[in-house]
Amino acid sequence: MATFKGIKGFTVKNLPADPLPLAQAQAASPYAGAWASSANMNTASDNLASMGTTTAALAAGGNAPPITNKSETWNGTAWTEGNNLNTARSHLHGAGVYTSAVVVGGESPSVTNATEKYNGTSWTSSTNYPASKASIGGIGASNTSAVFFGGTPGTVAETYEFNGTAWTETNDMNTARSDMAACGTQTAGMAIGGSPRTAVVEKYNGSTWTEVGDLNSARNGLGASAQSSNTNALAFGGNDGSQTAKTESWNGTSWTEVADLATARYDLGGSGTSNTSALAFAGGTPDRTSATEEWSFSGIPPASPVADYTDAIVGQFYYNTASSTFKVTYAGEGPAGTWASGGALNVARNNQLAGAGTQTAALAFGGYTGASPAANSASSEAYNGSTWTATPSLTTARRNLGGFGVQTSALAFGGYTDPTTGKTESWNNSSWTEVSDLNSVRGGVGGAGVSNSSGICFGGNPTPRALTESWNGSSWTEVNDLNTARQNLAGAGTATSAIASGGGTPTITAESESWNGTSWSTIAELNTARTATQGASADNASFLTYGGETPPGAQSGATEFYNGTSWTETADLAAGRSGAGAAGTSTLALCFGSPSTSGQTEEWTVPDFVIKTVTTS
Repeated sequence: MATFKGIKGFTVKNLPADPLPLAQAQAASPYAGAWASSANMNTASDNLASMGTTTAALAAGGNAPPITNKSETWNGTAWTEGNNLNTARSHLHGAGVYTSAVVVGGESPSVTNATEKYNGTSWTSSTNYPASKASIGGIGASNTSAVFFGGTPGTVAETYEFNGTAWTETNDMNTARSDMAACGTQTAGMAIGGSPRTAVVEKYNGSTWTEVGDLNSARNGLGASAQSSNTNALAFGGNDGSQTAKTESWNGTSWTEVADLATARYDLGGSGTSNTSALAFAGGTPDRTSATEEWSFSGIPPASPVADYTDAIVGQFYYNTASSTFKVTYAGEGPAGTWASGGALNVARNNQLAGAGTQTAALAFGGYTGASPAANSASSEAYNGSTWTATPSLTTARRNLGGFGVQTSALAFGGYTDPTTGKTESWNNSSWTEVSDLNSVRGGVGGAGVSNSSGICFGGNPTPRALTESWNGSSWTEVNDLNTARQNLAGAGTATSAIASGGGTPTITAESESWNGTSWSTIAELNTARTATQGASADNASFLTYGGETPPGAQSGATEFYNGTSWTETADLAAGRSGAGAAGTSTLALCFGSPSTSGQTEEWTVPDFVIKTVTTS
């Protein structure tokens, strides 16, 4: 018997907008930090104490001038004057939060050891600090759990813990200093920069100090997100020779420069809870300022979707209520991709430098510097998805070489040392080692393989070659030739599944061939004939070719995608280039180097999925 469900069919979900996977949504709305102006303080000053969070901050003392005992509280929107300190002073430091804080030392105008606690309403004198000090650092969650350290005169490393009534000396900092930024709690704090001007950063675990990664910019008189921990913090402003707007974010391992303050300043106040939420206020510009800036993030967070984010399901069939159309999602594939800028090579070069690896873990080696005087290069560099780092060089400098493999296991072969060479070098992630030569000395070759133990080399010059050689980890063996002899061609894939496209025969060609581990087969031609082109692929089922030289010798940015049957033109490189390096796959590729782009890198990415409209008529 037919059921109602069987007669009715299945339910189609209504969506007001097409869904996006998180990565694609982030590309359209990147998660980025920025400073925004907020309400000014009531009194412009510098060298004040600062405590609290982004939405509940406390500022006390400072030099207006004159030296002041004023204190102000911040509620996330505006500053309000509160009860005054008992002792007017500047160059003091604080710890704690809006409702439970403590300030120590400073100049009034002479250096003092006065300590005062705040209960959310008023200040009360407490047990004096063990020594009269100014420009001390302070961390802590409350006025009964705090740590103060360093200071001047004498620039010391001394550290004292405060339990609300008494001071106890603990282990010294590794670097004596004053006028530093500080953030965190009694058991997870940080001392950042300081005077004498330094980039040194130390973290505190409740008993001892340990040096961690330095700031990128040495400075003193900077601010920090006061209530963040020693694994997540923001440092901003300060004096690096003059007032600065630089901001740096700490991820627990290293510091990264991020967006600058709108107002460069030093001896400022800072509060906040992390490297994504902070407040900067007051300071010297060099004139004293009352300006307040709030640090926050916009866009889609890197891990968790926002409320209006709808994930996509491959194969999902739905009705878009905004456009009144039925749609379906498909897995992402070429040619729907785009190029974006990546990090620049440290050594700019061109003329068929070689590449290996993936988009986020690549290796670039050899090439031609093009400098004055121009020279073959032995340089080798590794890419982590954002920056290139120098690695040990090839043993033989060369250009127009071939390469294949991954970042930790690669092979370099052939090329021009003037004249051509058959030398082969193997990379083991720490050094290049000469191994068995090619049987046929040549340059301008193509290559395909996934490690330094298995791959193929094909084509080449000085006259166009059809030769193909197979590498087994120790030696080269001649195998079946290409159908068309050519040089300066693109190639990628594995030892048993690869594509060769374009090149010079010696005329520039659009011919392409597919390798199955035994022989080459002619496949569809490129839409645009070219030589000195690049290619990326995991196998012969799909291929991306890009750049190259087209008649009559112009550098091209043209990009084409092969789907196993035909070539489709897609988004061009930002800059035309020939003789560049390549790495990656047809959906996540890398292009680097070339005469027209110096050492610039471009990254090719295909979206996680595509949406197609369903025709219902």
